[in-house]
Formats: sequence, structure tokens, C-alpha cells
Amino acid sequence: MSVKVIKAFSDKAKEDAELKEKLKACLKIKELLALGKEYGFDIDEVSLYPPNEPQFVEEQLSERLIKALLRV
Repeated sequence: MSVKVIKAFSDKAKEDAELKEKLKACLKIKELLALGKEYGFDIDEVSLYPPNEPQFVEEQLSERLIKALLRV
């Protein structure tokens, strides 16, 4: 279920310029989780990490979160 929530959050960030900027500014996972909660998305942290498929793209994340969440 949480992967769907993460996908929905990611999709919203692609459409909402303000959210997109806030997401890009997140340097820590807890900041990303808090931002998601602020926008009504209750994200399970474990679902963010591999082997789950990444729900974000590099353009959405800070360099630090890219390394943590994407298979780069």
C-alpha cells in the first residue's frame, strides 16, 4: 500500500511547483517523510528503499537523497 502512497506523492510533486521545490530541498529522509505528511501522504520509510522500485526520479530529489533512494 505504501508504494502507492509514495507514487501518488511523487506524482503530486511533479504537478505542484511549490511541492517540487520543497521536495528537492529535502536532505534527509525524515524531512521527506514530514513533507509528505504535511501534504497528506503517510509514507512508510521502509517502502522507499530498494528492493522496492524507486517512485521518484533524480530531478525530484537532492543529491543526498538520490544516493539513498535511487539505484544510481
